[in-house]
Amino acid sequence: SSAEPAGARGDAVEQLSEREIEVLRLVAEGYSNRQIAGLVHLAEGTVKNHLSSILTKLGARDRTNAVLRAIREGILG
Repeated sequence: SSAEPAGARGDAVEQLSEREIEVLRLVAEGYSNRQIAGLVHLAEGTVKNHLSSILTKLGARDRTNAVLRAIREGILG
């Protein structure tokens, strides 16, 4: 069968920091890196660093793929 090993789902949720989830939520809402930086009071470079970390942790190839994976994993509702 294709059952996932125990604990497989939810691992990504635990890996993402609250700030990364916040950034990802804003990406899902269509904001640019610059807009996100202004909204959460971070430098644009810091937002890019968070996004890079998010892509790595979710195994995503780009912003859109990260959002889709996050929705599928239940990180974003």
